[in-house]
Amino acid sequence: MSDHPPSLSKAPLGKASSYVDQYDASLLFPIARIDKRMEIGVPEGAAPFFGADMWTAFEVSWLNTRGKPQLAIAHITVPCESPNIIESKSFKLYLNSFNNTVFADFDGVTSALKRDLSTAAWKGHAVIGMVGVRLIQPQLFDAQPIHELDGLSLDRLDIDCSCYTPAPDLLHTETGGVPVSEVLVSNLLKSNCLVTGQPDWGSVQISYSGQAINQETLLQYIVSFRNHNEFHEQCVERIFMDIWTRCKPSKLTVYARYTRRGGLDINPYRTSHPAALPANIRTARQ
Repeated sequence: MSDHPPSLSKAPLGKASSYVDQYDASLLFPIARIDKRMEIGVPEGAAPFFGADMWTAFEVSWLNTRGKPQLAIAHITVPCESPNIIESKSFKLYLNSFNNTVFADFDGVTSALKRDLSTAAWKGHAVIGMVGVRLIQPQLFDAQPIHELDGLSLDRLDIDCSCYTPAPDLLHTETGGVPVSEVLVSNLLKSNCLVTGQPDWGSVQISYSGQAINQETLLQYIVSFRNHNEFHEQCVERIFMDIWTRCKPSKLTVYARYTRRGGLDINPYRTSHPAALPANIRTARQ
């Protein structure tokens, strides 16, 4: 069994970094999920959700055996059952280490990504699953779609907003109504990086079945993340748990797509029931 992930204080995020252009898997920096999950009431090994963190890497390049640069877009799927997230700056540094590294073919790059990312995601634990990796080759770039999250837009609502730190007390259901199934979306999700405070912009889709959630206060709740410092994956799990515990839907799915930074976007998906992951299709802002 490998050592446990180091503390967040040792992460490259927020620090000056040299850029290594020769393959180095040790650049990946895992961060344990458990501390933040305990903070929002998720007991270890008993999360009430399934899902994954879907990454898109737009800056993937290496050399072929003749020294000619190759490139691809990578879709990467990290199961939320993995004990660690992968810190995004370390991910970028790791991808940059491919830049002057020779790989025989696309399969060799895919295998290296899958092996190294799986090792990081399960660091400190036995690897019981694999990170999914799919490389999109340049001849398929033009076929990559752009599509906004489906659902009824909460942003149509004319509301007052005055709270910019997470306020789960805003969440409530309508009384006396019949159960509903709704898909609601907002482009007004914003949070900040836990370490650097840099803004993270996103869109969120909330699908649920149960007593109707008040849409105006749900939008106010989403806006309340505006000054909150937390990683993307942690924000989505916080949103899921706040709605799950306060509104008590019979089914719930929370899916966010954050705009890219450093050539990477992160799109966490959490659902209360087993379901196929959505297609990793970027929005216009991504």
